[in-house]
Amino acid sequence: MLQSRYFNSGKGERMEYRVFGKSKEKVSLLGFGAMRLPVINGSMEQIDEKTACAMIDYAVANGVNYFDTAYIYHEGKSEGFLAKALAKYPRGSYFLADKLPLWNTKTRKDAERIFAEQLSRCNTEYFDFYLLHAMSKDKLELVINLGLYDLLKDYQRQGKIRHLGFSFHDTTEVFERILNTYEWDFTQIQVNYLDWEVMDAKRLYELTVEKGVQCIIMEPVKGGALATLCPEACEILKKAQPDRSVASWAIRYAASLPNVLTVLSGMSTFEQVQDNIGTMTPFVPLSESERKTLDEAVDAYRKATTVPCTACRYCMDCPFGVDIPGVFKILNDYALIRDWDAARKAIKNMAPETRPENCTECGVCMEHCPQSIQIPEEMKKADRLFKELYHEKDS
Repeated sequence: MLQSRYFNSGKGERMEYRVFGKSKEKVSLLGFGAMRLPVINGSMEQIDEKTACAMIDYAVANGVNYFDTAYIYHEGKSEGFLAKALAKYPRGSYFLADKLPLWNTKTRKDAERIFAEQLSRCNTEYFDFYLLHAMSKDKLELVINLGLYDLLKDYQRQGKIRHLGFSFHDTTEVFERILNTYEWDFTQIQVNYLDWEVMDAKRLYELTVEKGVQCIIMEPVKGGALATLCPEACEILKKAQPDRSVASWAIRYAASLPNVLTVLSGMSTFEQVQDNIGTMTPFVPLSESERKTLDEAVDAYRKATTVPCTACRYCMDCPFGVDIPGVFKILNDYALIRDWDAARKAIKNMAPETRPENCTECGVCMEHCPQSIQIPEEMKKADRLFKELYHEKDS
């Protein structure tokens, strides 16, 4: 079991830290993911820097010291923003995590170029945690064939990488193979209470324990889906804990696992930062009675038909202009709350070329979907529902 200690903010609040391996480094149990920062005019590459900086400052002031970014986040703007936001803090006071985009890496030279570019973007001489991004069966073969693990281990020996790991999106069998192919300092997996059984996240977690490799949790709130749930599920959770947000149950679920180093949250608003920090200060693991309550809420949630999209945008850009995550958001929101007017308004606000009717079933999107969603089939369903909703009543 991991050791932990608490950070005192001076207000009587305590942020829990987990100890990383033999290094004895103290990592905040809440990690700040720079994937869904606030933006201007809905443009992912136009980060609202004033708001985002305030969010990061608040996080740092309350004990958060782990910050996660990637080459592709915010259309390539996340790394540079994070460098500016953290520039006021001593480099040794926080942990910076970045990732090598394997889909952009065709040769070893590509990896060398991208890594150098990332160091420059982040205005740093080293990464505390560095990951091979979104590892899968095919990407493992790429890593082996190009000698990318050896390259990154060489960077580690040079001090440019302190801890080497990988994030993962594939089957448990592939995960076990990757764990056994190389020596890893850590791994990053998707764990939340909905995926624990449905996506076999339980087995992924168990493998990290068996291998003795600490894990970082991503998508604990499943792209925000577990922050809203459906009315029936929300009522169950609110009745049990009126003063806690629905999202806090998901954060606590992931953080309650003892082999977890930190739980990443891709926060988009200042309120989300405050809520997540409140959940971790102090951190209280889920009790047995709370787990039973959560099971009841999950049963209610599963009755709603939803698509397991986390809005990671790995499927984008669609060659034919379809806004795949946008379509799924409308589809899932409607499935959960059955708000006809809200769904119809959302459909009207979509540009015609981004709607599901433009899907040609080319399948390019499915090559990159971490959730293995049958996107073309879901687009056909969405098209039928969109037309039904949009034309059911007059404007």
